Amino acid sequence: MIEKRRYIYPLFVVLLASCAKDEIDLSKDDIDERYEKAMGLLEKRKYYRAQEHFQYVLLRGKHTDIGDDAQFHLGEAYFLNEEYESAINEYDKLVRQMTFSPHVRLARYRICQSYEKSSPKFYFDQDATDRAIQKYQEFIEDFPDSEYRDEATATIRELRNKLSQKMYESAILYVKMEEYDAAVSYLEDLLELYFDTDYADKARLLIVDTFIVARKFEEAKTFLEENGGGFTDVAVLEEAKMLIEKNRPEEEK
Repeated sequence: MIEKRRYIYPLFVVLLASCAKDEIDLSKDDIDERYEKAMGLLEKRKYYRAQEHFQYVLLRGKHTDIGDDAQFHLGEAYFLNEEYESAINEYDKLVRQMTFSPHVRLARYRICQSYEKSSPKFYFDQDATDRAIQKYQEFIEDFPDSEYRDEATATIRELRNKLSQKMYESAILYVKMEEYDAAVSYLEDLLELYFDTDYADKARLLIVDTFIVARKFEEAKTFLEENGGGFTDVAVLEEAKMLIEKNRPEEEK
């Protein structure tokens, strides 16, 4: 029985050493190979698996030549999978920690896009919309020669239009509630903040209409006299003038 143990023990040591050797070898995965695999998965739209491989590359090779590539494409894997909050976090790491990277400019733009895509319908809270506008404006200031400049400018206009729509719809709600002063206040704020949006002329027309509904004809007339030149749509201006004429008191006719 003792002799059998003598034979078994050396065999056990050899097997243990062999397993240990295998484990060590298995831990030496090539990060370049993992990176290429992640890129292939990203191209095939297998975003979750791509994220895992990019994370592995960053864990072992963040400070190598492909570290910034992996960091950027990890952000892309989240962005393309519509995980915008995670995408922002990963792009931001690149921008803050790898300022040398040629991916920084596009990462900055992707952050803008991520906030934009997180922007909800106008009737919800618009913090993400405000943040998107801020980020786009910063991008234009920092990269005035960017190929994305025109697209960024157009997107800012769309987002501002959404914010003005929210204020306009809130004003309509106040009119329905017969809270006319509050409605006019909202509309005046709209004209101050979003004078260049699609809802500016609508706001001017609604102010005239609200004053008339509130039986404040003189205020309606005075407002139109002072703000008529601000209308960009002649048809809307004519509609405002017709409201004044239609509701003019008998003694003024």
